Amino acid sequence: MTRIWLIAGPTASGKSALALALAQATGAEIVGADALQIYRDLPILSAAPRADERAGVPHHLIGVADAAEGWSVGRWLTHARTALAEIAGRNRPVVVVGGTGLYFKALTEGLAEIPPVPPAMRAGAMAEFADMGEAAFRARLSEPDPAAAARIFPGDQQRLVRAWSVFAATGRALSDWQAGTSGGLAPGSWRAVRLDPPRQAIYDRCDQRLTTMLDQGVLAEVARLAARNLDQGLPALKAVGYRELAAHLRGELGLEAALMAAQQETRRYAKRQGTWMRGQMADWPVISDVDPDGQWRALEALMAG
Repeated sequence: MTRIWLIAGPTASGKSALALALAQATGAEIVGADALQIYRDLPILSAAPRADERAGVPHHLIGVADAAEGWSVGRWLTHARTALAEIAGRNRPVVVVGGTGLYFKALTEGLAEIPPVPPAMRAGAMAEFADMGEAAFRARLSEPDPAAAARIFPGDQQRLVRAWSVFAATGRALSDWQAGTSGGLAPGSWRAVRLDPPRQAIYDRCDQRLTTMLDQGVLAEVARLAARNLDQGLPALKAVGYRELAAHLRGELGLEAALMAAQQETRRYAKRQGTWMRGQMADWPVISDVDPDGQWRALEALMAG
């Protein structure tokens, strides 16, 4: 029996429900691979598994960090490896599920040992980003590290600053460091599936999810986080929908306008995730059904194969 299953997919694709069904059927534990569900401050906005779902199946790396912390891929990988080892020690299978493609890439392929960047140098790069603006900063990065400048999503200040800081500190492009990866999962130890439902189905589910979040109290959640006045560059404050809902709470947007803007950003985010996964996980089996029962039947077929 496969001991490690990986389930990836864009937001609102149904991956969490599918992972839960698989865990319940096999006695597995779940490890989160989502860069926002790590933070305990955003259970609603990040669509983290509910308390009742987590009570029935052990979950790891969900709601374990404070929003004031800035988790990196490397930090997640360290904790994920620990969780996998502990679960293996209990002789239980594991399902790794999430929408952060870089986490899966690091887990399966390993991660380069990149020298640490001095805090003062990173702070200087942050100040340069604020002074130059994203377009000019990205253009400058494209000279020493064109691969990083091309692959980092628009608006991802953290990774742009990280890429430039590594080059500034080491004289070597981050992409070059990353090319020397090692320490991934052993071949044959894992199986994977990628959810890729029709784009319009994803968009419809994204829109409905934001509406449901309002009923669940997401505005109060955003208000509590905004009241902490944290650094706007922290990953948690980059959560899709946070900026628009926070603007509403400040009186800058009406609720309907904020909801529509958040829905639009969520759709764009889902599109970027899908595009990245189709390119980087092209060899993963794909489930294109959006219906939970259909997804489960497709997964059962893969499990039997």
